[in-house]
Amino acid sequence: LSGGEKRRVALCRLLLQKPDILLLDEPTNHLDAETVAWLERHLQSFPGTIIAITHDRYFLDNVAGWILELDRGEGFPYKGNYSGWLEQKKQRLALEEKGESDRQKALQKELDWIQMTPKGRQAKHKEHITKYEQLLNESGREKLRDTKITIPAGPRLGNLVVEAKDLTKGYGERLLFDNLSFTVPAGAIVGIVGPNGAGKTTLFRLIADAAGQTVERLDGTEGGEKPDAGELRVGESVKLTYVDQMRSLLDPEKTVWEQLSDGLDIIKLGAVDEKGRALNGAIREVNSRAYCSWFNFSGSDQQKKVGVLSGGERNRLNLAMMLKQGANLLLLDEPTNDLDVTTM
Repeated sequence: LSGGEKRRVALCRLLLQKPDILLLDEPTNHLDAETVAWLERHLQSFPGTIIAITHDRYFLDNVAGWILELDRGEGFPYKGNYSGWLEQKKQRLALEEKGESDRQKALQKELDWIQMTPKGRQAKHKEHITKYEQLLNESGREKLRDTKITIPAGPRLGNLVVEAKDLTKGYGERLLFDNLSFTVPAGAIVGIVGPNGAGKTTLFRLIADAAGQTVERLDGTEGGEKPDAGELRVGESVKLTYVDQMRSLLDPEKTVWEQLSDGLDIIKLGAVDEKGRALNGAIREVNSRAYCSWFNFSGSDQQKKVGVLSGGERNRLNLAMMLKQGANLLLLDEPTNDLDVTTM
């Protein structure tokens, strides 16, 4: 079964139990549009309580009646759907900014007083110093940084990128696609859509295999992913990176920093050949901890074990691993699963 089909089975099993409370963690991950619409209809008529964690804004807009936002260690409840939450959050942030502005003015006033106070007024002087320190520590909630994703340049693409002619693929009696033909030109951004189980991930695995990458077959057998018939060509200039929805390359026993750096203080970003030499000069050396921070892993987060990361953190880590290779062809399979709005 595909990732979406497995998720559908899990949801059906859950709904058949008719529980009083449903706890749904990223319920729309891997689901096609038709199944998401089906799930929304069932949840809207569900007689019990539903608590869902999701970054799917459209799903929240259609289903949610309350929003609980967790922001910098605090919880903020809002009545309404996602659109209503945006309006109310805008008002809250405006009040926060006004409060911060007032705090800065009070800080400056206290600092000016401290600097001009005569030494003889020691008791009052200490009182103002205490007030200044309180203001300095007040409202110390650190604002979340914008996530900066850097994609290193890859080698220049030639005329041939990906070309399929009369491609056929299936498993047993199940035919995924038949006589499929297409051409992907350089610089194209192509979205592959279709229902769960249509063969989208299988097509990616076929392309990755044709590009010389080691790919496990979905049915668990060895030998890579090959078409049953037809021809699939990948250009010689193509350096491919495949970001898969299962995040199969992550080692749960390593820390975030170890996973990204292999223990090196300086890492190379960009395309290299088998001997580690730069292709087309597209290479850049960066501090490995700085590279971690580009994907919002900083400080103690870099020492977290991969096995304890949240789904969104694992996806960010997977993206960071894949993007540092300097590919000129990216295959992104469900790249936004678990990601927060800022990262998307």
